[in-house]
Amino acid sequence: MSEQLIEAAKSGDVGGVAQALAGGADVDSRDATGATALMIAAHGGHLGAVRALIAAGADVNATDSLGWSALVKALYNADKDRGFADVVEALIEAGADKDIRIGYGIRPLMLAAGYGEAAVCEMLLKHGADVLARNDGGLTALMMVKEKFYVDVINLLVEAERDAGVQEGACSTKHAPDSKVVTFLKPLARNPDH
Repeated sequence: MSEQLIEAAKSGDVGGVAQALAGGADVDSRDATGATALMIAAHGGHLGAVRALIAAGADVNATDSLGWSALVKALYNADKDRGFADVVEALIEAGADKDIRIGYGIRPLMLAAGYGEAAVCEMLLKHGADVLARNDGGLTALMMVKEKFYVDVINLLVEAERDAGVQEGACSTKHAPDSKVVTFLKPLARNPDH
């Protein structure tokens, strides 16, 4: 039954999830990599399956061997090249830790920002993710994303830092360890007659 549950979660088959659970599958069944059915459904962006597993009592804060929870897995799926803000919201509303620390002190907001997932960042911020949290290297989400030029994400994070009390012009990036500032100057207009 556990294999049936894992397969249903992977494909987003809500009926299959219900059938596997009714047949006695453990709601927190894990695959060979240590991912629970909820993590698998969340990573695939399968909101219906995520809700069914949550309703059945799945542990929203269970982690795999890397320390990744279902919420972290919903932030971005490389195969689909997107994150799933609706799944993130469902998990947070079910009690998922929105500021869980994974490797090197990275938080979900930092990871979503690094992937350029503006909608996911907005959802995390809406639910109170700590915009001023720093990873083990002392960097905030904004510091981490500025190098990638994700304008939508940068704008969201700047506004969130302002709301958190960071003074205009005193952005948290000012004190980034080993930070390098690059200024882009518009080239001077040349007179074609010279």
